[in-house]
Amino acid sequence: MASDDGMGQSLRRIRHARGKSLAVVAGLAGISTSYLSRLESGERALDRRSLIIALARALEVAPSEITRSGVGLSGDLDEDRSLGDVRLSMLQASIGEPGGEVVSSSVLKIRANSVLDAQRRCDYSMVGSELPGLIRDLHTSLAAGRDDEALLKLAVLTHVQGTQAWLSAIGAAPDLAWQASLLARRAAERLDDPLFGAVSAFGTSFGLLSAGGFEPARRLLSAAEPGTATNEAMQVSGMLALTHALVAAAKVDAGSRRAALDQAADLAAHTGDANAMWFGFGPSNVGIWRMSVALEAGDHHEAAAIAETVDPRALAATRQAAYYREYGRALARLPKRQTEAVLMLRRAEKISPARIHRHPFMRAVLTELLARAKKEAVGRELRGMAYRSGLSL
Repeated sequence: MASDDGMGQSLRRIRHARGKSLAVVAGLAGISTSYLSRLESGERALDRRSLIIALARALEVAPSEITRSGVGLSGDLDEDRSLGDVRLSMLQASIGEPGGEVVSSSVLKIRANSVLDAQRRCDYSMVGSELPGLIRDLHTSLAAGRDDEALLKLAVLTHVQGTQAWLSAIGAAPDLAWQASLLARRAAERLDDPLFGAVSAFGTSFGLLSAGGFEPARRLLSAAEPGTATNEAMQVSGMLALTHALVAAAKVDAGSRRAALDQAADLAAHTGDANAMWFGFGPSNVGIWRMSVALEAGDHHEAAAIAETVDPRALAATRQAAYYREYGRALARLPKRQTEAVLMLRRAEKISPARIHRHPFMRAVLTELLARAKKEAVGRELRGMAYRSGLSL
């Protein structure tokens, strides 16, 4: 397996290539020179969107230049083998030449539900194997004008909760996930249904977030109006509120962040734990999002405190992986909690290896834990996760 030294080394290489000093880049990014030095050495994890965007702007590069892994999709995981076919099926759909078969909406719905259920179970190998054929047949059937409204709804859900979520989970290039969100957006625009428009807005906002488009993401989320007339609408509105809170944290807007989280919590109290539009919205999921928002705001103590109020047993596998991942990420920065952090990250890895090995934030956290451990003794579990993630030991 190839190895790399994580985002810190990428950051240093880009800075040197730009001919900029630590002091200049730190000043432009709004951080101290010593903090930038620790980010480059891996002693501090580069795991906040706002900081990545600030550094990318200081260095005049795209954020993906910093977050890009040196390992890439090398075929280590079963799902990697499907990536090329998924990419091709999306390209064919985007140019109106899907190359599939005309299939009834009822059959396609069964197939789509199977894929989305596998996504929730973190069965990414199954999702990857089924997505290409589903995408081709779905778009071929749409082109034939069969069950138009039903198929458009399936297209929105398949591309946001299936294609885009899968691509993000396995660490594929952000532009591929963005293409999936655009296919969903096209379908949503044809539908003119507030609920499905909101699902599309959720997917598009994540694409904007990764590119540093915080304000466009905020406007898009604010414009979506699924309402609260039904339990389903409340769940979708709650997911938009949670996404809005994450955007606000990235924008360092504490007031909007708190208001959005309060709104989501209030809606979750009414809906309970549910799964409209495959979001898995409810009190338990709100807890995980509160952890993620606190981490984006740089408050690791708050994220760890929130984790202690969440029961991961009430969650689907994909959300359990997120819980343990974010809990580990929070504990990694707290004094004398590194051993617990490794335990939590290992639990996440057992559920979903890709979400640890491929996620740039998690690779940054592992690098920070390694940098600290080298001063003492590197634990077996930490060393194993770092190796499986392709990091230098």
